Amino acid sequence: MTTTIRNAIMIAALALALGACASKGVPTSQFDFGPLPTSAPASASSIGAIIVADVTGPAALDTERMHYRLLYSDARQSRPYAYNQWTSTPSQLLTQRIKASLAQAGVKVLSTTDAAASATVLRMEVEDFAQNFDNATTSNGVVRLRASVFRAHRLVDQKTFSRSVPAPSADAAGGARALADASDAVAA
Repeated sequence: MTTTIRNAIMIAALALALGACASKGVPTSQFDFGPLPTSAPASASSIGAIIVADVTGPAALDTERMHYRLLYSDARQSRPYAYNQWTSTPSQLLTQRIKASLAQAGVKVLSTTDAAASATVLRMEVEDFAQNFDNATTSNGVVRLRASVFRAHRLVDQKTFSRSVPAPSADAAGGARALADASDAVAA
């Protein structure tokens, strides 16, 4: 075999190998909470204006990856879905949803950059945000967060809200739906 033919074969093999590396793999599905559920017409709220701080939480929720737990196998291990993710972090999704829910209820929602001297501030911290499987075919979306209300830098009240909603299917899409519904229940 001549050197030219051998080089041509090696170049073709290299091109095929590089093409295989550059090809698209399994497509990634992205989820969010969907449109805000419709509710009764908003009436003027007695709360007035409220500053809603960004939701905070554990470092594990500072990613777009979707997580689940197999309670029947090892409840202490959070596992990521391989080809499914959120459109933004769960904390960002919760912040947007709670602000939208409050605004829909007639509350004047301000961001932390709009801070006024005597404004009421709502701070929230996520304690749990996961799809939990009781068995291989049954799961729930669980959202638990602690909300603290401050006025003039003093704690007015603090409460923990927790909701668990059954997933319509035992996959990432079902978990996204259940977590969105649980988040709406907490926001309400």
